[in-house]
Amino acid sequence: MLDLGLLIIRIVVGLLFVGHGAQKLFGWFGGHGLKGTAGWLESIGVKPGYTMAVFAALAEFGGGLLFAAGLVTWLGAAAIIVTMLMAIVKVHGANGLWSTAGGYEYNLVLIAVALGVAFTGAGAYSLDALWF
Repeated sequence: MLDLGLLIIRIVVGLLFVGHGAQKLFGWFGGHGLKGTAGWLESIGVKPGYTMAVFAALAEFGGGLLFAAGLVTWLGAAAIIVTMLMAIVKVHGANGLWSTAGGYEYNLVLIAVALGVAFTGAGAYSLDALWF
């Protein structure tokens, strides 16, 4: 059952990150694409906005794919963790913990999930289990 639980966690969290990356890369799912993301990043002091938008989008999209597939899972987890740490530092941290006040509660949960899976391993239903 542990392997099934890890699979569910990886697929849900990983594919949601793929979706967030697709919002930034392609403007899908109500996103603003690279240009809109770049403008928003510049507005919060992250420069150069376009370059950082590309990095964020690729980290979310690629990291989410790796995490969901359980392929080099530690790397996918690291991409998720880095993007969530940046979200805390640049957006949510000043608002405190609770998400009801725009805080970093949700980001912290995602970091914990990514760390937990990275430390535990992706499980039997993963590409890591097949190849490593």
